[in-house]
Amino acid sequence: MNKERIKNIAYWVTTILGPASFVIGGTLFLMRKEQAVATLAHLGYPSYVASILGVWKLLGAIAIVIPRFPRLKEWAYAGFCFDLTGAAVSRAIVGDSVVDIAAPLVFLALVVASWALRPASRKLTQCRASQEIATVVDLAEASAAVVSRHPGELDDTEENSSCSEAASQIRPLQAQRSKDLDERE
Repeated sequence: MNKERIKNIAYWVTTILGPASFVIGGTLFLMRKEQAVATLAHLGYPSYVASILGVWKLLGAIAIVIPRFPRLKEWAYAGFCFDLTGAAVSRAIVGDSVVDIAAPLVFLALVVASWALRPASRKLTQCRASQEIATVVDLAEASAAVVSRHPGELDDTEENSSCSEAASQIRPLQAQRSKDLDERE
């Protein structure tokens, strides 16, 4: 087996054991199973947190497993890191055993491994990030150009029309960048 194939297998193994396993936890929370609600109560959280965590866990697992949407994947990985570090800290604060504190950290290691091993098609590329930064810069430049044409303080009506003018200048640039990104994917 070549190195790339081994990396791909390792990615899927860590993804199934880490991020994709959040489907189980998310389902347990959404169904408000006794074990899940009891754990939240033990940690000092109200029972409605089960619904919030359940939805986030399911959506995060789906985001990581489906193809495309690299920015969404980044947010999902970050959310899992927040969830798991919060779980470990919560366990420590209530005085749970070392094993109970370490359990979320083991899943965190799997999530981090999945993130680190993900294929290029699942990453937010430098090119995409640079283009998004360029869009912000273009917007700032267009806004500055509009404001420089309207020196002094603008009243609310003038300010709204200036914003509309700046937005109309940036829309074609955003549309072209979006088209370029879609063609690359």
